[in-house]
Amino acid sequence: MKEKLLQYIWRYRYFNQSELKTTDGEPLTIINPGSLNTDQGPDFLNARIKIGDTQWVGHVEVHIFSKDWNRHNHQTDPNYKNVVLHVVWQHDADIKDASGNNLPTLELQSRVSKILLEKYEALMEKEWNSNLSFIPCQNLLPPIEEVQIISWKSRLVAERLERKTKVVFEILEKTGYHWEETLWQMIAGNFGGKINGAFFRKVAESVPQKVLALHKNQLIAIEAILFGQAGLLNGDFNDKYPQLLKREYEHYKKKYTFQNVDGMVQFARMRPANFPTLRLAQLAALITKSSHLFSKIKETGSLKELKQYFESTEPNEFWAYHYKLDDDPHEERNEKPIGKQMIENIIINTVAPVLFAYGIHNDEGRLKEKVLEWLEEVAPEKNSITSGFQRLGFKNENAFDSQALLELKNSYCNERRCMECRIGHIILSQEKAK
Repeated sequence: MKEKLLQYIWRYRYFNQSELKTTDGEPLTIINPGSLNTDQGPDFLNARIKIGDTQWVGHVEVHIFSKDWNRHNHQTDPNYKNVVLHVVWQHDADIKDASGNNLPTLELQSRVSKILLEKYEALMEKEWNSNLSFIPCQNLLPPIEEVQIISWKSRLVAERLERKTKVVFEILEKTGYHWEETLWQMIAGNFGGKINGAFFRKVAESVPQKVLALHKNQLIAIEAILFGQAGLLNGDFNDKYPQLLKREYEHYKKKYTFQNVDGMVQFARMRPANFPTLRLAQLAALITKSSHLFSKIKETGSLKELKQYFESTEPNEFWAYHYKLDDDPHEERNEKPIGKQMIENIIINTVAPVLFAYGIHNDEGRLKEKVLEWLEEVAPEKNSITSGFQRLGFKNENAFDSQALLELKNSYCNERRCMECRIGHIILSQEKAK
């Protein structure tokens, strides 16, 4: 028995509650088990119990053995003077309270289902080989209806968004709480993807948005600045277009005293459609098509309207025949606007976290709700994690679903936080009090 499991059993009352008695033989009724305390002091605060004919309001402490009370020196700690019940797995000694009376104690080892303990061992104690089973509870999963986990999925999505907002708030603080600047850096990182995202954010940070605003109608100038700051204009080029970009960049670098950016773009293991050169060209085109983008997005009412800010964004004509600045041109024209999948990726991974952060910062609940509603309208992400859950019967019909599944796998399943998971609760609660 682990103390964490015993706390879980007490918190959710996963034990036989009929004819409860203290170790002194007094009738016991649990009105409220209390709230779990994650700070110093007793394990559960503000519990309400009835011993005999007397109702008590106070704290509950949980131990494996009764003697653990003295082993942990609770008898001398003032934080424990208001403990009204000692919950133990095995009662091995009478414990005195501050008044010298026996501390009311409840022993649970004869009241907990063996099936629950076996399932706990299967979930938490046995070695899990992720190559053989997708999640630790895979072989224990009962049929789960959507209604059982819809609120859990909402919590998972909120947790994922809140975790993503940490990056937003870090950038926001650096920009002096400039939301437009923050969105610009986040969008730039999004265009860089997993491989070049961090470097693209550095490039964006090195080019203030106010500079971009001055040239928002000059695509060549925007491209020159972005490509130059990304270190992509240092070579010798045969084509007139990159030669022009290089000359333009040298001019703007002196004018705005741009500083070199630490790092470099990566092309390895990447399809041409995701090359950083093409992504920078698309990003430059987006800048020329939009101004005050954050303000517009914040006031946007529908997902359709939101997508329009990114649609029909066509990079310079040069990119209809190239993927890199120094490659040979395609024989056929191949337009390369920001695709539907990329737009939805921006909404999921940039727009949603930034707007959610704004909602948190300004206590605008409706804005946070709008973000969740948009995620329910966006197409789902498809990857090995969402596919793994789909094979187990979980639905993945929109981005709300896929974001929940990603958070579940990465933050709960992989970390084996089964006792904090709604699905783990469903598994452990079956036949809980036999």
